[in-house]
Amino acid sequence: MQEIVTLECTEARKEGKTPSRYLTTRNKKTVTERIEKKKYNPYLRRHTLHKEIK
Repeated sequence: MQEIVTLECTEARKEGKTPSRYLTTRNKKTVTERIEKKKYNPYLRRHTLHKEIK
């Protein structure tokens, strides 16, 4: 059972810039906790930690 989740940058809000968002999927049965991935933020021009949001 795949679920579509949104990942949002955690560092951009602290710096007062636009947070980047990515869509990804996760298996709801095997992954019960929230996803955290390092993704590229074009506004900050570097890879940052992105966490799952509702």
